[in-house]
Amino acid sequence: MTRTHVGRPVRAAGRRPETDEVTERVLDAAREQLIRFGLRRTTVDDVARAAGIARVTVYRRVGNKEAVVSACLLREYRRFVEDLDAAMGPLPSVQERVTEGFVAVLRHIREHELIGGMLESEPETLLPYLTVDGGPVLRAMRDYVARRLDEERRAEGLPVGGATAVAELMVRITVSFLLNPETCFDLDSEEGARAFARRYLVPLLAS
Repeated sequence: MTRTHVGRPVRAAGRRPETDEVTERVLDAAREQLIRFGLRRTTVDDVARAAGIARVTVYRRVGNKEAVVSACLLREYRRFVEDLDAAMGPLPSVQERVTEGFVAVLRHIREHELIGGMLESEPETLLPYLTVDGGPVLRAMRDYVARRLDEERRAEGLPVGGATAVAELMVRITVSFLLNPETCFDLDSEEGARAFARRYLVPLLAS
């Protein structure tokens, strides 16, 4: 799948890989269980029962509980990226896309039925899935931002390189506010989030 971004084709980052029907049933069941019962109380047995398949099938198709949760979060992330690409595409500058992207991420995650719910009720349990030690989700977010920054620089005829470090800083800052919303910055309002992004995130583009 490709999307047109300010007059040029851009491959949607985090594009969803091909999955079979059974795997989708596992992830659908995992999503339902996580929303209803939370991360701590959800087990592989619960997911298998909700999906109507054997426990061993969950392990064979996806993996243990950690793998199931990671796969479920990655699928939610990929769906969000597709929507974010479509929303950010018409904006005229990379500075505006960084600013509005930050606002959109905060709003989307907080309102998200699955991730927002877990962030509110058990952020410490979700933490490993949103840090480098947890791996897949944070790396996917970082790599998505890095690819987009490189695309912007390439389109403007600028040297490409160093985007991964900048992207990781942006993602880590955003994730830290999501995991611990207590802050001196006004991030509860969209205007406050925009002001923060313009002052602290946009300057990172010059790095």
